[in-house]
Amino acid sequence: MNSKRPVNLDISTIKLPLSAWTSIVHRISGVIMFVGLIFMFWAFDVSLSSQEGFESVKAVLQQNFLAQFVLWGLLSALAYHCVAGVKHLIMDLDIGVTLEGGHKLSQAVVVVSAVLILLAGVWVW
Repeated sequence: MNSKRPVNLDISTIKLPLSAWTSIVHRISGVIMFVGLIFMFWAFDVSLSSQEGFESVKAVLQQNFLAQFVLWGLLSALAYHCVAGVKHLIMDLDIGVTLEGGHKLSQAVVVVSAVLILLAGVWVW
């Protein structure tokens, strides 16, 4: 094939639509939740082992900024992943499958997720 078409190999010049960004972030939030299971399983294991274990996990989450940040990150990833997942379920029902509908649903995902992420931050801190 001898094509004279220009080939764009610089990915930073490609402007992705909002729906593409929400889809990419949905996948990233799934990976964050998967990796975050290590922290959550540790916290559940220690907190369910005894009363002292529960108090130690509680103390770590109340006093350690890094632990609070990790918890907030996991809650943020969970909130975004759930909202974006609901968007995908809505689109599976043939609602918002047009270009304009997909953009509006992506805007709703960003707004609802931002509110939930802010609420998670208020709850953690």
